[in-house]
Amino acid sequence: MSVQPIITILEKLEKMHKSLLEHAYRKTELVKNNDMDELDQMLKIEQSHVAAIEQLEAQRQQNVMEYFQEKGIEMSSVPTIAELLEAVEDEEERQKLADVRNRLLKLVENLKIQNDLNQQLIFNSLQLVNITLNMLRPQPEEINYSEKTVRGGNAPRHSLFDSQA
Repeated sequence: MSVQPIITILEKLEKMHKSLLEHAYRKTELVKNNDMDELDQMLKIEQSHVAAIEQLEAQRQQNVMEYFQEKGIEMSSVPTIAELLEAVEDEEERQKLADVRNRLLKLVENLKIQNDLNQQLIFNSLQLVNITLNMLRPQPEEINYSEKTVRGGNAPRHSLFDSQA
């Protein structure tokens, strides 16, 4: 069995992650411009991308397991691409597999960085909204008793320290 079907799936995963990264960049601009309607549409598109990525990942895992079974290699759990690289005998296939793996890893790292930035922008926006709302809301009166209510109005204050002595 060749690893070409696995490489093809990884290339599809790469395309999906590139698309997600482009959407993440676009989402940053939408958050900056406060375009909530477009942001809502973007989130729906991202959800469909994530579902497609999950399906491709399941196919990749299945193909890698089949490859190992055909080669008679025992596996402890779901094998990784790194383990597959060690098992591939054809140098050209190994190089193609390593290249697509490295590109995919770089994309995933960039996507993580961009999503962290977007999350921070959204968090800052929410903080700004909360600060604005707190400024607009009337502040509740103090529930604790003040000195005037305890002493009954304008009663003279008696100090424990006699300043005339």
